Amino acid sequence: MSIEIANESGVEVDTDAVMAVARYALDEMGVNPLAELSVLLVDPDYMAELNHRWMGVAGPTDVLAFPMDEGSVDHGPNGANGGEPALLGDIVLCPEVAAKQAAAAGHSPEDELHLLTVHGVLHLLGYDHAEPEEEREMFALQARLLSGWQTKRAK
Repeated sequence: MSIEIANESGVEVDTDAVMAVARYALDEMGVNPLAELSVLLVDPDYMAELNHRWMGVAGPTDVLAFPMDEGSVDHGPNGANGGEPALLGDIVLCPEVAAKQAAAAGHSPEDELHLLTVHGVLHLLGYDHAEPEEEREMFALQARLLSGWQTKRAK
């Protein structure tokens, strides 16, 4: 699994842990081990610019996911993509927004970044939460993946 990570946020982040949780989620989802993913950590100003440009929403957000076109997504071992390595896309995280959300949720900024990384991975794999049923499915899967990650990490 090729995961490129760049921290341009100005905030110190354990990028190895972010990379590891992304790898764990992709492995658990059965994504081709030759798949490629890019993770970019940015400051609130740049995240606000991206959020406005791509989502039409003012202000920074916590995570954005930019999947490659649907034809290149690797849907796992049972998917019909011919076994070609996939260019999954890009996940953009904003550690400063994540830290504020973590404080409100009562957990660490690191835990929030891990949650957002898994959330972004699921978006790249085609999951969404626009409709209530989609939200239940995506968030249940997200919780299962995070729980598995935390259990594995604690060993």
